[in-house]
Amino acid sequence: MATTPHRKPPSFRLHKGSGQAFVQLKGRRYYLGRYDTLESRERYQRFLTEYWVRPTLPPASSGASQADLLIVELAAAYWQFAEGYYRKDGKPSSTLSHIRLVLRLLRSSLGTTPAAEFGPCRLKAFRNQLIHLGHSRTYVNKLTALVVRVFKWGASEELIPSGVYHDLRTVEGLRRGRTTAPERPPIPPVSDAVVNATMPFLPPMVGDMVKFQRHTGCRPGEVCSIRPCDVDRNADMWEYRPAGHKTEHLGRDRVIFVGPKAQEVLRPYLLRPADAFCFSPAESEAKRKAEMRARRKTPVQPSQVDRRKRRPKRTPQGHYSRYSYAKAVHRAVDRANKDRGEDPLPHWHPNQLRHSAGTEIRKLFGLEAAQVALGHSRADVTQVYAERDMKLAAEIARKIG
Repeated sequence: MATTPHRKPPSFRLHKGSGQAFVQLKGRRYYLGRYDTLESRERYQRFLTEYWVRPTLPPASSGASQADLLIVELAAAYWQFAEGYYRKDGKPSSTLSHIRLVLRLLRSSLGTTPAAEFGPCRLKAFRNQLIHLGHSRTYVNKLTALVVRVFKWGASEELIPSGVYHDLRTVEGLRRGRTTAPERPPIPPVSDAVVNATMPFLPPMVGDMVKFQRHTGCRPGEVCSIRPCDVDRNADMWEYRPAGHKTEHLGRDRVIFVGPKAQEVLRPYLLRPADAFCFSPAESEAKRKAEMRARRKTPVQPSQVDRRKRRPKRTPQGHYSRYSYAKAVHRAVDRANKDRGEDPLPHWHPNQLRHSAGTEIRKLFGLEAAQVALGHSRADVTQVYAERDMKLAAEIARKIG
């Protein structure tokens, strides 16, 4: 949650011309009554109490009407809330980038419009703006839902009338085949033949990440963040519990069962400190340079002993991210295609490995098994089936992983 900012509150001041007490916030004055009365002091204390809750906007006790709040002011207040709320392990989540886009578009097109006047028709006009920008139908629906979320938050903070949010909920999402917004093509699985043809051009560590992900069906971020301390090796089926995962905010426990094939891949990387990441770009790069030095046939010149740059633009990190992992795969496909001529490999990304595993599991064990093994969840799924899910996922890993 967002923390209260450490800032000086607005002062209790006297307007000499009228004898009124007032406070000034963001260039606007809010009068509290006669300066020397108990009523004005009480209204000032209520003002301060509400100011600490929402410091970017005038408290309701100031007499400011909900109808006066502009969309640009609502957007600024919501952004301050979102920056503190949408975080995981102290880092901004990907949702913030989508919220930033929505708020920027709202400010640019409707910034000076009172928030109380933003109704279903204006929401549809905003949605049409997204369509004209070329966004896909599913992404348009996602951003439109974020707009409604902004007004829901505003209503919960008593910044705007609650009826505004309820009216916006009447706007349904775009349906397939009934809109001009383009459809995003589904993510297909990548064939094992394409993966095997890419393997020789991948760094050995990244190749092992690909194998581990293909055997387990885990998400790219989960294979990047694995550490020895996250893997329980007390049984024949290892259990990998990521420190953070996509559905943890729903109260779900994410367990990835590591079968024999995946264990064989992972075992060499567990011989390190318990809290160290198994797959490290810095370690991979150091091994690559050591191998290049070992293959060198000419003697190393004095000027080549240490060729490190004093201020390199990029340095290898302690562990792969989803983006650096995907970039390594992309570069490997480019290198593979240099020798393939008119039969190039299609570019693929690590998330397709998860789809490949899901396709195989569904074919062998059915749809429910694929949902359990891949850790898919919905908000209305309860923990009643947790024990059955664990047994089914372990059996799947034992047979294919």
